[in-house]
Amino acid sequence: MTGTRHPTAAQLAAADPETLLPASLALERHGRVAILRLSREAKRNALDDATVLGLERFFSAPPAWAHAVVLDAAGNHFSAGLDLSELTERDTLEGLEHSLMWHRAFARIEQGRLPVVAVLRGAVVGGGLELASATHVRVAEPSAFYALPEGQHGLFVGGGASVRVPRLIGVHRMADMMLTGRVVDAQEGQAIGLSHYLVGAGEGLKKAVELAERIAKNAPVTNFAVLQALPRIAEANPSQGYLLEALMASVASGSDEAKTRMAAFLEGRAGKVGGATDTPDAGRAGGAAS
Repeated sequence: MTGTRHPTAAQLAAADPETLLPASLALERHGRVAILRLSREAKRNALDDATVLGLERFFSAPPAWAHAVVLDAAGNHFSAGLDLSELTERDTLEGLEHSLMWHRAFARIEQGRLPVVAVLRGAVVGGGLELASATHVRVAEPSAFYALPEGQHGLFVGGGASVRVPRLIGVHRMADMMLTGRVVDAQEGQAIGLSHYLVGAGEGLKKAVELAERIAKNAPVTNFAVLQALPRIAEANPSQGYLLEALMASVASGSDEAKTRMAAFLEGRAGKVGGATDTPDAGRAGGAAS
């Protein structure tokens, strides 16, 4: 990896996103939603360097038409983690650089401009869990299972799990998974926070696209605030967080699109928030802007 030259931002922006993808990634367009699919079914979608670098390139310069992304996987498994056939004899510095490459690529997902909804089924293991935890919304099917087997292989996580996974489930649960090899099933994963939605078998992609379409309808400044400002506010001390929140709220509410949407809401031309038992008409009759 030493001395590798990466495309510049201008080169990435000018290129067709599909021409930048390795064979292990496939792209589909669904309106304003990009469906990016891991396509190494024979390897249970294990992540090799070409795939990880392909993810980095895609999320560095996603298609201009895309307003949200669904990250799907071919076959019965999301990802079984690092492709162990690539676990060659690296010295310490090479291992460090390899880990930092994964960090850089997954940061492009987590901190990029597009919200990402992941479809989880089968193995979500090791590097596969690290990839899933970098996405913003996760939809799991009943077959999904989660594990961090690095401890049993004499290894340690290197793709960002030690930062992202404890934010989802706590350090104590991650420590249990690594020390004991515990496998978490889909139902428990939903309960502890590894997924946001648990749907029926074969329903993950449909639900993910539905959510992504809903997200794509949001004002771009709102999605920007959720992806870029919210994580920083959550990590700030309260006094800084409140100020950042106020600044971001002012930016969002001052946009022309926000003013148009609020006018539609106040004039009764936009739906209002209702409970699960509300009818569509009841939902329009009540509620207040926040």
